[in-house]
Amino acid sequence: MPSSATHRHQIPLACRKAACQKKPVSVTSAPAPVLPRAPEDNELLPEDYFRRLARAEIFPDEAPLEIDLGSGDGSFLLSMAEKHPERRFLGVERLLGRVRKLCRRSHQHGLPNLKVLRLESLYTVEWLLPRQSIARIHLLFPDPWPKAKHHKRRLVQEPFLRAVQAALLPGGELLFRTDHAEYFEWALEQVEAFEGLKLVDWLPEEEFYAETDFQRQWAEVGRSVHSLRAVTAS
Repeated sequence: MPSSATHRHQIPLACRKAACQKKPVSVTSAPAPVLPRAPEDNELLPEDYFRRLARAEIFPDEAPLEIDLGSGDGSFLLSMAEKHPERRFLGVERLLGRVRKLCRRSHQHGLPNLKVLRLESLYTVEWLLPRQSIARIHLLFPDPWPKAKHHKRRLVQEPFLRAVQAALLPGGELLFRTDHAEYFEWALEQVEAFEGLKLVDWLPEEEFYAETDFQRQWAEVGRSVHSLRAVTAS
């Protein structure tokens, strides 16, 4: 049972004041419910963020579904969705401004095969994505957290990889890119140590794979890009 102090702080302020004054609490004293905002065009806005989505709630058909974690300005997603109308794409981005911009651009480009979800990447993969339903998960140029004391914040480690494996279809792929050499070595070690995924060669040269805004920036200054591809182990 919570302490009296803890319990007191769980009671709305208006109700506590009324109790001290020995006055009846009016129904209007309770805080008004916060209604969810209306979704943007091409935005996925779940009714419940504490329940795993069904595959049909993202897209109603059975076309291959790909997830882009940390979509940034959306240039990668827009290019992929335009090039592959037979696939379905969900971008995950936590910044509302970027979400709105990407939703607007995808609607302007006439891309019904692209949706955007405003949420944190790890939570999305661990708790929201349906099990064994995703063809590909793209993790492109995430924050490398270069300081040793911050390495625990890096996304590529065992809990994330376990969630990725659970979300991917049999034979599904994790595609990872970074300009940070030390983070790339870290990611290689993490994937090699995880039995649920196995490393394979990067995509064939003839397969189209769009660039991100970060990749174009690094290419302009001659910075190397490191690529990792892993598939669910059989």
